Amino acid sequence: MSTRPLRIQFVLTSLPIGGAETLLLNMVRTMDRLNFAAEVVCLKDPGELGAVMAAEVPVHSDFIGKKWDVRVLWRLAKHFRQRQADAVITIGAGDKMFWGRLAAKLANVPVICSALHSTGWPDGVGRLNRLLTPITSGFIAVASQHAKHMVSWEKFPENKVFMIPNGVDTNRFKPDVLQRLWLRKELKLDSSVNLVGIVAALRHEKNHLQFVSAAAQVLQSHPNTHFVIVGDGPERPTIESAIQQTGFQNHFHLLGSRSDTEKIVAGLDVFCLTSRNEANPVSILEALACCVPVVSPNVGSIHETVLPLETGILTEPLDAEETSRAICHLLRSPELAKQLGQNGRNLVVGNWSLEAMVEGYQSLVEQLYNRAALKSGQTLWARQSLQSETPTAVEISPTVNLLDVGIPTYSHVTLPC
Repeated sequence: MSTRPLRIQFVLTSLPIGGAETLLLNMVRTMDRLNFAAEVVCLKDPGELGAVMAAEVPVHSDFIGKKWDVRVLWRLAKHFRQRQADAVITIGAGDKMFWGRLAAKLANVPVICSALHSTGWPDGVGRLNRLLTPITSGFIAVASQHAKHMVSWEKFPENKVFMIPNGVDTNRFKPDVLQRLWLRKELKLDSSVNLVGIVAALRHEKNHLQFVSAAAQVLQSHPNTHFVIVGDGPERPTIESAIQQTGFQNHFHLLGSRSDTEKIVAGLDVFCLTSRNEANPVSILEALACCVPVVSPNVGSIHETVLPLETGILTEPLDAEETSRAICHLLRSPELAKQLGQNGRNLVVGNWSLEAMVEGYQSLVEQLYNRAALKSGQTLWARQSLQSETPTAVEISPTVNLLDVGIPTYSHVTLPC
């Protein structure tokens, strides 16, 4: 049995501050470095999170010049050979999914996977990416419904689709009454003000205009409410214009990209998303981990975490009036909101933890690597144990089917909201 660390290359376009990128940062920070050596490959420049990521693992960038720069294929393949990659995992659809998998095949990488995070744009796969299905070891979904979407809509083979739930650091995102006071002081607001917030990149598919419209309706009956928008992106001028048109501009706070979202989210009374499409948004998990109830449209796999009147309220997609009614209901019912938030934290700690997600990725790479080794007659791999120098033998299943990646359940302590 080989016991050297398995070398994993994560491939994406860049590292802006976004949900998938932050998820990757948290994952590489938490991985078992005795057994797995992670590196990050950016086709373009490293982006805003580049320096932060580079402090954790090696970051390689600038492999592509323009969209149809086909030399990226040979650059990537050369890089994978030089780094002796055992696994390549592309993050998201588009160019990185295509070039990353093709270069990995050219470099004879044993494990080639693609992780997707949405059920529509920007993670619609497209014909060219589907053509590479035969060379792909696995497609990673982030929730059960998302996995079914990959099979039924994207037409990926069922035995190549794996579900690894997104996870959040529940020690970082946790209820904290002091953050409620801090956030209102930060915004120069009275401590009695209600705060409703959204954390999402300012992009079209996140549909912030619906959030602004719903907020204006909420203010008609709850004038002591303010609305916090965390994130940045190309839609910012459009959102600012829409806020001006409501006449309530003093009730909106655009905070841009922030590295202290755990403090901001913990200070909210209600968390809200208005996305056109999603899979399993990390921002919802973060809010629930902070004991903040969620109002969200019923799209993608959101219904797996936003349980109606258990952890939040699901609304019809693209319906600002229904979003407004749901927010008002929680503002009028603080005891209900508190209970939903508590239920949400219990759900996240038990099922959507960062540790569970990381172990899901590690187990999948281990399983697929040993399957490839069996097929090619190569040496099998086993993890080293900190307690013993003798590696633990790995049981190899003949097939790996839909949703069979084991996600451990962790015991947890209930924290008061």
